[in-house]
Amino acid sequence: MQTKPTLAQRAQHLPFSPIRKLVPLADAAKARGIEVLHFNIGQPDVAAPKEALDRVQQSHMDLLPYGDSQGPLSYRKKLCDYYQNHGVHLTPEDILVTTGASEALSFTINTICDPDDEIIIPEPFYANYNGFASAASARVVPVVSKFENGFELPPLELIENHIGPKTKAILLCNPNNPTGYLYREDEIRTLGAMAQKYNIFLIVDEVYREFIYEGGSHFSVLAEEEWAQNAIMIDSVSKRFSMCGARVGCLVSRNHEFLNLTLKLAQFRLSPPTYALMASEAALDAPASYLEDVRQEYARRRATAIEHFGAIAGVEISIPKGAFYSIMKLPVADAEDFSKFLLTDFNLDGTTLMLAPANGFYSNLSLGRNQIRFAFVLNSEKIIKGAAIMKAALQSYQAQES
Repeated sequence: MQTKPTLAQRAQHLPFSPIRKLVPLADAAKARGIEVLHFNIGQPDVAAPKEALDRVQQSHMDLLPYGDSQGPLSYRKKLCDYYQNHGVHLTPEDILVTTGASEALSFTINTICDPDDEIIIPEPFYANYNGFASAASARVVPVVSKFENGFELPPLELIENHIGPKTKAILLCNPNNPTGYLYREDEIRTLGAMAQKYNIFLIVDEVYREFIYEGGSHFSVLAEEEWAQNAIMIDSVSKRFSMCGARVGCLVSRNHEFLNLTLKLAQFRLSPPTYALMASEAALDAPASYLEDVRQEYARRRATAIEHFGAIAGVEISIPKGAFYSIMKLPVADAEDFSKFLLTDFNLDGTTLMLAPANGFYSNLSLGRNQIRFAFVLNSEKIIKGAAIMKAALQSYQAQES
């Protein structure tokens, strides 16, 4: 009898992505000739900056050499100029370029956490945070934010009550994925002071800082010098410049002991990808009008989603103040089952939707069971079409349930 080698418990306990778990069903629907509108994933359909694509197309390189593990100095200098425009004063030595924000988060957690150390995260949160923590044998300590109040930051005393001897960090995404909540300056300042008081890190994923609505403003975790040694910022070109496939991000901190230790992990993977770095550096040469036009486009899509999905009977929408996501509460008991139904048993004139069930964005899978994360990354015409599909699908699904 053949036997199999034993695999690591850590790997077996890693969660699958709720954003991608229904991909086989979507692929099967497409194989049947069904058009699938992807509102499940933050993949913008806005064009990347021409400067970025031209730089790669005109490179004419004879080979692709290794680069600096920390990232090219020229790119880090240009990032400093970009952050300067956002009121954050940095030097190139404060920046380590990574293979996407995902690697930046993975590096960060592996650098600051020993096995069984804890990271406090308001939930719902970007599902991969759970995976990054599990891969580092660290533990997520959730503090629940609620649909009813727009997923605003839980009471600060509640967060403070979760800080214990194993706590290494508080982790936020600002503006938030998946809720679209924008953390206020006073909230970031209070959390920064809390991190300093308890000698822990405040990690803020700021990849959506350009996409803020209703006159709001973004306050960076690095804007305040007082807690500089406690602050770590995560960033990426993926959403800002519609370059998700480039896989170029960075982690930024004035804590150089942290960065020097993280550089060891960066050296293990040698260097970020050469062509992607070229495109990312060139993207910073795009005129300011590029990002302003993109922000206005997402504002239109946001308004369209709120108007048309909000008009569906029984659907409730959490109004996003930033990023390009919203949590929607559906009139169903199990949003994941409904999401599967859309891909396996329903289409409207040959088109259906792919959604991201929101329970995967909670550490407790019993929460968010009737919620989805909706990404308004497709154009307004497709959003309107998606609302019509959702309305018809809910009627069909509810009739099937009754």
